[in-house]
Formats: sequence, C-alpha cells, structure tokens
Amino acid sequence: MPTTGPDATAALAALIARADALLARVEATFPPIAVDPDWKHIMAARWRKRSGRGWLQAVAHPHLIRSSDLVAVDAQKQIIDRNTRQFVAGAPANNVLLTGARGTGKSSLVKAMLAKYAAKGLRLIEVDKEDLSDLPDITDRLVGLPQQFIIFCDDLTFDAGEAGYKALKVMLDGSITSGAQNVLIYATSNRRHLLPEYFLENLETKHVGDEVHPGESVEEKISLSERFGLWVSFYPFTQDDYLAAVRGWLGHFGVKPASGARDDELRTRDALQWALQRGSRSGRVAWQFARDVAGAEATTSRRR
Repeated sequence: MPTTGPDATAALAALIARADALLARVEATFPPIAVDPDWKHIMAARWRKRSGRGWLQAVAHPHLIRSSDLVAVDAQKQIIDRNTRQFVAGAPANNVLLTGARGTGKSSLVKAMLAKYAAKGLRLIEVDKEDLSDLPDITDRLVGLPQQFIIFCDDLTFDAGEAGYKALKVMLDGSITSGAQNVLIYATSNRRHLLPEYFLENLETKHVGDEVHPGESVEEKISLSERFGLWVSFYPFTQDDYLAAVRGWLGHFGVKPASGARDDELRTRDALQWALQRGSRSGRVAWQFARDVAGAEATTSRRR
C-alpha cells in the first residue's frame, strides 16, 4: 500500500470505511443503552440481559391480582401482607421465601401485594435465576430512590455450583456492604431449601450423644434458605379448597352462579373432572377451569 500521495489517502479512506462498517455490525448485536423506567409511572419491570449488557425493561401492563381472589391461603396472606405493609411504611421487614405445592398461589400472592401497595410506592422487579449474579448491579440502580422495590425470583431452584446460588446467598446476608433499605427479595420455590436433596446426604449425619448433627452437604443447602427472614409454606388444596377457588374465579370472570341444585351438581362434577385430568387440585387449576367455562359461555352467547 502506498505511504504517501493520493493513492495512500484513498486507501486510508477505504480502510476507515471498512472499519466503520465493521463497528456498525458489531454494535448492532448489542442492545441499546436503555434508560431506567420512570418509577413514578411504572410499577413493574423485568431485568433483561443480552450480549453481557443488562437493563430494566418496563412492564406496561403487569398481571395484577386482587388479594381477595386468592382462597385457602388466608394464613399465608396475612404473613405476606404484614411484612409488605411494614416494608412500604419504611419499617424493618424481611426477605421472604414462599415454598410448597405448585399452583397454590405463591406467585399470585406476590402480584397481589403489588396491586395492593403500588399506590403507596411499592414496585416489583422480576429477575430470572440465570441473572441473579447481576443482583448487585440491579440494587445499585435502586439505592436512594423514594420507592420500595421487591426483587421477585419466581420458581427458584438451583443445582450445586450455580453462580446465581452464591450471588443470592451474598445478597441476602453476607456482603461487606450494607443492604439497600428500599429493596427486599421475594422468592418462590417448590423446594424448601432451593437445592435438590439426595438420600446419600443422610449418611453424613452424625450423632453426638442424643443430638443429631446434619452433614456439611445438608448444612450448605440449609444455609441459603435460612437467610430468608420469613419462610411461608403452601400446602396442597383439599377438595373443598379447590371448589371454593373454582367458585371464586367463576365470579371473577363474571360467570353467573348455577341456577339450581342440578346445575350446581353438574358444574361441581365438571370442576372435579377437570382437576382429575390434570392430576392436581390447586388454585391454578381452578383458575384454568373458570377461564374455560367463562370462554365457553361467552362464545355461546355471541352465537345467539
């Protein structure tokens, strides 16, 4: 390549043009630098990450649930509501681990708290398990803001050695920095200790006199769940609980009550058969049944 003269200038210009084109292609693979949501008007967001860059994506229409729509979880509802009310008021409150049977209202109860307390400054940020290592970065964005933030981790389980496990453990109680006063973590899981438990781990148990001391593997698993200040357990629905949830959700969707004993019996039979086909009686299954009935009735009325 010539080092001087018109040819050198043209070659340099071509090289710069190719470099600019290459940079444009590389930059296109990165997400745009997003501005954090306007928390005065946005009540919920998701943490998103692509090509190593994370940002808070506003949720324009969050799924809000009324606390009164959730049945058979009154005790759990009172515990979560009291803790959230303290948090919103600026009083001490705990991180919460909601565990137990699937479909019994763990996630719905967290959403119900947002619906109830958003007007008082509560905000919700959903973070996937794969992104828990970004918790310090997320928290840094929230420190000093006037709103109170619940970081919501849904259906949380870990395998041994996952990075998110250690990040969450440090975030809950273990960092040398003091935690943000306006941030709490609410997590749901089907596992009490968030990690799979194996029979062989029981062999590590030691007996010292009359006392039983779990092995190191069990202690490690318990150490994460113990860092949550509140444990709230959810249990499988009884048949009466399930039918109560069915009635509640039918009313929510505007389905009129059965016109007589015969119709009520048929609807109860259909609801139980629906649950039997799914192998579960739960609030989620009741919600799905009610949606099916409401949709069928709406379609029938349009055909008339």
